[in-house]
Amino acid sequence: MEDNIYKKLANHLDSLPGGYPETKSGVEIKILKLLFTREEAKTALLLNLIAENCKTIAFRADKSVEETFEILEQMASKGLILRNKEKNKEPKYMALQYVVGIWEFQVNRLTPKLLEYMEEHIPHLLDVKTWKKNPQMRTIPIGESIDNSLKVMTYENAYELVEKKENFVISPCICRMEMRLQGKGCNKPIETCISFGDEEDFYVKNNIGRRATKQEVLDVLKLANKKGLVLQPSNGKDIHWLCCCCGCCCGILRTVKTYPKPSHILSSPFRAVVSNDSCTGCKLCLKRCPMDAIEIKDKKVKIDYDKCIGCGLCVSTCPSKTLKLERKPKGTYPKVSQNIVTSSLKTLHARGKTSPMELSKMIGKSFFDRYKSKK
Repeated sequence: MEDNIYKKLANHLDSLPGGYPETKSGVEIKILKLLFTREEAKTALLLNLIAENCKTIAFRADKSVEETFEILEQMASKGLILRNKEKNKEPKYMALQYVVGIWEFQVNRLTPKLLEYMEEHIPHLLDVKTWKKNPQMRTIPIGESIDNSLKVMTYENAYELVEKKENFVISPCICRMEMRLQGKGCNKPIETCISFGDEEDFYVKNNIGRRATKQEVLDVLKLANKKGLVLQPSNGKDIHWLCCCCGCCCGILRTVKTYPKPSHILSSPFRAVVSNDSCTGCKLCLKRCPMDAIEIKDKKVKIDYDKCIGCGLCVSTCPSKTLKLERKPKGTYPKVSQNIVTSSLKTLHARGKTSPMELSKMIGKSFFDRYKSKK
């Protein structure tokens, strides 16, 4: 019976945009047993992609509002569901996908057993076909690699994206934390994950991150260039988060590197090109490239376009100005959605997990339960 509850929860998580794939070893069930109590698993099954108040969920669970509120708050504090709280309004709760979501919110709750299980599960988490159509994250160039000749949209420029925001939270990178706790990875900065907007209260309240000023965030972007970190925001013109990732620890980058053509999987509108013959053979670009996409022989630079993801890390520090970024041809990378909502819907559609009829049923049930819970 207990395994059945967790199996249902695994299927429920797999119905969300990020997915939660089944494995032959069943490691995905082991992870859920570590994270969720049986009661929490049952409650998680009642939540969907619509933010609902406690009274509505209590009605659905056939429990008292007080009992339901207690377990919802407990789950939110553990980063298992999302809690939205606007000023002077009651909190609302909604389902949270596993990645990006539940996993990242465990950054201060990691255990040796969870790390062991997650390492086994990471290779299964990337749905390549879906990422080619509509990824959860995209790659944008480091700001210092952008020159005046490069046509860059506002949503492709990290500095401009940050300037449009008002609320900021900086959190530890769970990927580098994960690897470091296993005695692996690198010594690059940990506090490099940036979040914006309404999620600020959730991150701070649950000790996932700390409030930060705009200047602190801009300093993180400069640090990303200095330390060789790839900028990967959420896949929307209006971004919700921006990760500063390294090729050795990032779950996405190190998984994609196992494929022969990473640039065909990751979404990036740019690529590095050789602009002149002035290479001095310093090999700094080799050290900076997170995808091992560069070769140098007899002071000649060669770029493997099947691997280059257009992060700009080789360009920003090239002493001879041999390298620059150029925009890739249209149609070679997916269009960027307007925001995280439209991106999530596109991802669900790409995975074949929803239809207009199913979305209508979800909205209708939520409306009905809200109406009945008020009686």
